[in-house]
Amino acid sequence: MFQLDFRDRRPLHEQIKDQVKKLIITGVLQPDERIPSVRELAQMLAVNPNTIQRAYKELEAEGYIYSIRSKGSFVAQRDPTVSNPRREELLRELERNVAELMYLREPLENLIETIRAIYNKGGLSG
Repeated sequence: MFQLDFRDRRPLHEQIKDQVKKLIITGVLQPDERIPSVRELAQMLAVNPNTIQRAYKELEAEGYIYSIRSKGSFVAQRDPTVSNPRREELLRELERNVAELMYLREPLENLIETIRAIYNKGGLSG
């Protein structure tokens, strides 16, 4: 389920965070599903529990997971009506990317088709 690449230049907590996000985004982990505890994942990956704790803290701050004291961490519900700092950050990033593509004279139809293809690949409907 989780694999770390010790040759990767990214810090271990970022690798863990990215893998958990991918499992959530692709639907492998479902809303309200319990994810491995800090201790469980630290033992599984043979890393310091602080590394896992940092990844989980960042995932929680970005709205991907939530924690219940003495129960563990769980996948958060996807609620588009709730303000999410990570979603807002990604939309700003998308805006910058689209502006640059406009400068490079990328046709609007190509941008729309690219987004549509990404949605279709992810099993989402638009």
